[in-house]
Amino acid sequence: MGLLDPLLHRARRGCETMAYPAGPAPALPDRHGGGLRLDPGACREGCTECLPVCPTEAIVRSSPGAPVSLDLGRCLFCSACVTACPTGAITQTGDHRLAVRRREDLVLGDAQGKELRLARQLDERLRKLFGRSLRLRQVSAGGCNACESDLNVLNTIGWDLGRFGIQFVASPRHADGLLITGPVTRGMDLALRKTWDAVPAPKLVIAVGACAIAGGPFVGHPEVKGGADAVVPVDLYLPGCPPHPLTILDGLLRLLGRLGAGEAARRSDGSDRSV
Repeated sequence: MGLLDPLLHRARRGCETMAYPAGPAPALPDRHGGGLRLDPGACREGCTECLPVCPTEAIVRSSPGAPVSLDLGRCLFCSACVTACPTGAITQTGDHRLAVRRREDLVLGDAQGKELRLARQLDERLRKLFGRSLRLRQVSAGGCNACESDLNVLNTIGWDLGRFGIQFVASPRHADGLLITGPVTRGMDLALRKTWDAVPAPKLVIAVGACAIAGGPFVGHPEVKGGADAVVPVDLYLPGCPPHPLTILDGLLRLLGRLGAGEAARRSDGSDRSV
């Protein structure tokens, strides 16, 4: 192989980095149903078909006559509830946008409504600090490595997270914040606190995946803390098991105010909503 062959091959392939967010978002694969939508009004009175099939008790009914509520922070997106629901009250949306700023915004039901209230961007002061250069220290607090695998995807040529000025660093002292995966086992409790203390202020925390948000399949287990916000304050929640790389990227860009004009046009009354 000549010295020019790799360069010619590269030129023929062209740019392989996706156009998003300047262009349309790539479609999710068919078997990835995206976010869930709950229509409490469609719940049949007395029906409990969806409750026992949920492995993390993400679906609850506060009283026998009340409609169900769905906690997307606990949800593993296995779609068992979608299959079990006889009235279609729970449906898949195919939407990758799932990031929220407040834990309570992940609970769909009477107060929240049918859809997510998507994450607002940081305030102006923090956006000026982090909007063009964000360094994150990733902490695996007892996870299974699924979320970490999808985080690694963001550094591949097709996604190229670095083009947004977002990078992972080896030391918390070089970081602007933490990106946490895993349910925070008791063995990782002190390590997470020390890592948080080592990050210079001002700093951020991003919880990625059902484990880091609520404990995931280990929810309620005595050996886990049940999510990152039991130990450190969380600024952004990215649900999923694991979240799709597009969900993670969307959440990071949404937090930093880096989404394009097309996405901004969807906003109404200061808070974007998923469709």
